[in-house]
Amino acid sequence: MGVKLKHNANRRMIEGKRVVLVDDSIVRGTTSQKIVQMVRDAGAKEVHMRIASPPTRASCFYGVDTPEKSKLLASRMSVEEMADFIRVDSLGFLTIEGLYRAVGEANRNNEQPQFCDACFTGEYPTRLADFEGSDNVRTLSLLAASGS
Repeated sequence: MGVKLKHNANRRMIEGKRVVLVDDSIVRGTTSQKIVQMVRDAGAKEVHMRIASPPTRASCFYGVDTPEKSKLLASRMSVEEMADFIRVDSLGFLTIEGLYRAVGEANRNNEQPQFCDACFTGEYPTRLADFEGSDNVRTLSLLAASGS
């Protein structure tokens, strides 16, 4: 119901045509499924989707509200499987290299990426202590005895 409140398909503009939908990302895929179905119900002959980011494969721990990795479509499916899941005729994503070129970089420095791209690559700029286990974490305390 929520998708239908935000989006409407104009049957006269869509019926019998090939449609290309463009979105910023696919996270779980449920919204994409509903939009694709709405366009198909309006009579589209074909529905293709292009995504203006690389596939979101990993959770963000730095402020973007993304679900746990197991709920991210791209973490458990290939692009072809995702296309089948959301029921499009074709699906394409911006590559990580294309993303870096789009922001003015010649390429991604794989040794030290210029930007945090962990949600796309799974390569986090800091250690994820909560996921590595507490025996790998050094705890500092301001309350520790200082010898005085």
